[in-house]
Amino acid sequence: MKKILVANRGEIAVRVMKSAKKMGIKTVAVYSVADRDALHVKFADEAVCIGEAPSSESYLKGDKIIEVAKSLGVDGIHPGYGFLSENADFAEKVTENGITFIGPNPHAIRIMGSKLAAKDAVSAYDIPMVPGIDQAITDIEKAREIAQQIGYPILIKASAGGGGKGMRVVEKDEELSSQMNRAISEATSAFGDGSIFIEKFVKSPRHIEIQVLADKHGNIVHLFERECSIQRRHQKVVEEAPSSVLTPEKRKEMGEAAVKVARACDYVGAGTVEFLLDNNQDFYFLKMNTRLQVEHPVTELITGKDLVELQINIARGEKLPFAQEDLRITGHALELRVYAEDPLKDFLPSVGILETYELPIGNNVRVDNGFEEGMEIPIYYDPMISKLITYGANRQEAIAKMIEAIDAYKVKGVETTLSFGKFVCEHESFTSGNYDTGFVKDYYTPEALHAQLENQAEVAALMAVFQYLKDQKLVRLPK
Repeated sequence: MKKILVANRGEIAVRVMKSAKKMGIKTVAVYSVADRDALHVKFADEAVCIGEAPSSESYLKGDKIIEVAKSLGVDGIHPGYGFLSENADFAEKVTENGITFIGPNPHAIRIMGSKLAAKDAVSAYDIPMVPGIDQAITDIEKAREIAQQIGYPILIKASAGGGGKGMRVVEKDEELSSQMNRAISEATSAFGDGSIFIEKFVKSPRHIEIQVLADKHGNIVHLFERECSIQRRHQKVVEEAPSSVLTPEKRKEMGEAAVKVARACDYVGAGTVEFLLDNNQDFYFLKMNTRLQVEHPVTELITGKDLVELQINIARGEKLPFAQEDLRITGHALELRVYAEDPLKDFLPSVGILETYELPIGNNVRVDNGFEEGMEIPIYYDPMISKLITYGANRQEAIAKMIEAIDAYKVKGVETTLSFGKFVCEHESFTSGNYDTGFVKDYYTPEALHAQLENQAEVAALMAVFQYLKDQKLVRLPK
């Protein structure tokens, strides 16, 4: 494999290109008109504009991307995450055109892309499932009957869903009709598929996911877990590895379950199996993401493995260079997704020009970044600017390093989630490890963040006055 096209943009495109270049592989960027000056375009060896700003006219144009790849003699296409990364038809067309798709086979993508098909596939492997129904429904009376059987609260989920779309928690019978109609409408709009299913809503769960790797020779390993329970609107914001609550026994049990899920769909490549963990440490299969995850850097830091490099090697037919017993957890890592959003205004997107943009640097600080100072945040795509990742010998060190890195990250021109990340890292519930997916609902309000920011500003002002008085005193010291 001598040349790879990265069918994506932003930080993940740059991230993939870094590993490819390290391996001596040439890279091709594709970009929209809005991204003509983007970092990933500058970083690549070659770059081709594939369409107008909207993703439907550029990054989702699979045929156009394949056409570019063929014209430039590309050997492999890496889809990153989002866009076409879990599109089985695209993966199939890439392969049919004699290009290696750096990801799983279309069969695995199709099975795990449907929550109902995924549950059916893993049912033979004795993997715990959340109580619910195993078929799509649209009939409200049927839904009411199911809800009464499994008991409220229930969770309505789009079968083809993701990112929290088409998902509704229903606390009581009177809410069922309206919430179900909203879920179906949202799922139809987002995915073109309004089918939904119902399962028991697990209260106060932890969101634990397991990284798996599988080669083309039947070898499958897991690279331990990531904790992804700090979420807003069902979207992860802060992730860490390892989890603060898993015992070695539970870690092994969940890891083995994840390997079974991968085996159930003949998986190849890097994938992630997601579970819900309740307060009794009982876990339930949620879904499998058939791609590289946004939060993969924390796994890389605690295992010392380059997941993108491994993806590429697997795609070109190489065996995994290690077995399960060779893998160890060393230290602790945190990741904060830095979004161009205003946490004081319900995380509304904040578009504009990055007037100041200075990244934190130092030992055990990593920034997977997609922007530069002077660039504009486009309104057409996900508002994530970068990922801030820190590492420590233990969890306390990683958290302290994250707070230090947030303070050193300078952004002006748009609002970001950096202040929210600091709020999380300084909150007693998070530092103690005693938190769940309800953290934002239970503890966060714009008022609480505002009060924290005001307190920090007051402390900074007092320190400045103290330093000034100290300096004045030093000036007046007798000779």
